[in-house]
Amino acid sequence: MELADQLFIVEGKVLPEIIIKVVKAKRLIEDREVRTVREAIKIAGLSRSAFYRYKDSVFLFYENSRGRTVTFTMDLTDAPGVLGGVLNILSNGGVNVLTIVQTIPVSNVANVTVTAETGTASEDIGAIFEKIKSANGVRSLTIVARQ
Repeated sequence: MELADQLFIVEGKVLPEIIIKVVKAKRLIEDREVRTVREAIKIAGLSRSAFYRYKDSVFLFYENSRGRTVTFTMDLTDAPGVLGGVLNILSNGGVNVLTIVQTIPVSNVANVTVTAETGTASEDIGAIFEKIKSANGVRSLTIVARQ
């Protein structure tokens, strides 16, 4: 397979400005801040041809997870309510948990793997994961797979 056919994760600070503008225009449309592509590209400072050239190939990291399943693993402190707190964050964000697998705690840390359907999310998936990462007792969170 050609390298050009692969998916990449790249920090926004190294991307060409045009890519950032395409994402901005897509967000304006998605968030219904504008009614037309014309309005979005004008605000983003982008040409129509550039928008259509890149729009189906450029996504924010979590944006591509919408309507799909995400599997992530966490290291949680072995204490009452830690996993419950994580599940509340997911539930409050409209994420549907499909499976939970938890290991027996070792050295006061349990590994938990969760698979969740994100299409029902009422908030940005990235924001939900940031809330989980900062929750009491969460030591780490890693996305394992997206389908």
